[in-house]
Amino acid sequence: MSEGVLDELLRGSLDHCVKCTICETACPVSNVTPLFAGPKYTGPQAERYRVADEPSVDSSVDYCSGCGICTQSCPQGVKIAEINSQARNKLKRQKGVPLRDRIITRPTWLGRAGTPVAKLANLTIDSRPLRILGEKLLKVHRDAPAPEFAGRRFSRWARKHESPSTGRKVIYFHGCGTEYYEPEEGEKVVAILEHNGFEVQVPKQDCCGLPLQSSGLFDDARKVVLRLARNLAKHVHDEDTIIVGNATSCTLMLKREAREILSLEDDPDLKLVSERTYDICELLLELHDRGELKTDFQAVQDTIAYHAPCQQQGHSIGKPALELLALIPGLQVTEMNARCCGIAGTYGLKAEKYDIAMAVGADLFEQVRTSGAATVACDSETCRWQIAKATDRPAVHPIDLLHRAYGLQG
Repeated sequence: MSEGVLDELLRGSLDHCVKCTICETACPVSNVTPLFAGPKYTGPQAERYRVADEPSVDSSVDYCSGCGICTQSCPQGVKIAEINSQARNKLKRQKGVPLRDRIITRPTWLGRAGTPVAKLANLTIDSRPLRILGEKLLKVHRDAPAPEFAGRRFSRWARKHESPSTGRKVIYFHGCGTEYYEPEEGEKVVAILEHNGFEVQVPKQDCCGLPLQSSGLFDDARKVVLRLARNLAKHVHDEDTIIVGNATSCTLMLKREAREILSLEDDPDLKLVSERTYDICELLLELHDRGELKTDFQAVQDTIAYHAPCQQQGHSIGKPALELLALIPGLQVTEMNARCCGIAGTYGLKAEKYDIAMAVGADLFEQVRTSGAATVACDSETCRWQIAKATDRPAVHPIDLLHRAYGLQG
């Protein structure tokens, strides 16, 4: 599908806007800053006045975090967030992209550079003077959450790990967060899948391109996601093999966002990958609904808070993590009802947007602090890092609690 045709499909949805302002009420960004004029204004309303060959005049759209809540809340099905993403891309092409955005949107580059020198890199992350210098030079806020490098890569563990042959195969898409910062998360995902009778294969893979897309770098994002799709598609040629990921924003990118936003609807490899991709909690709950999930859970005497991140809700699959955690004896789970943590991938790292991100997440942070929970569970790694930094509480993937309940620690 050509970019022009896709643009017309997105623009076509704006005619369904009835100006009910539900998206304005739901938007976490426009409610805390006047710098973003709001999803209705910058989306369907402004789009009617945008002309393809004329310069963009709406710099406000760059303050949209891309959380997608507006699209999710629209009763008329208007693709508001997607329209805003296209407008941001046009603005970036016109005004140029800061060096900072070209760096922080490439987690593979950062991961490969930082992993071999993890101790030194982590000291840099923890150094206040160096963080201040980084803010002055690159405009990355000194207080923005920065995960520590693990010093090892998940893929190297996976190459040495032999998954038992069971006849039920899954392809594990681990994402950059697991690869460079949380390799133990990947090991837990593999252990849980194997416990439930799957043979887990981990092919060579790379970034999904979402950080690039979110910052308006569409051409670079297309190259990255198509390379990933080629690598994954080679392993799902039969009808039964599926792809499973634990980074909910990355699985959403493969399922829907890359095809809708990057004009890649008709790419055959991405189409195949899209149709076969599951979020990890989505798959496990589907297994439970079919009576196939092992429920030999041990009691976990703990109280946790759960936050469903924006990107997880964008899957339109409900909140499977909540239903899975309810299966664990003894575990007390309180769902936070705040809409967004504010980080939006790399949005909250940027110096000019950090205060906005913190204001967006303030309600969630306060709910966590008053919940009485010692730990927060959340499906997105960047949201976990944001929550942990803002609340001084550990934040884990729901898979951690399932792994613990299965007694697979070791």
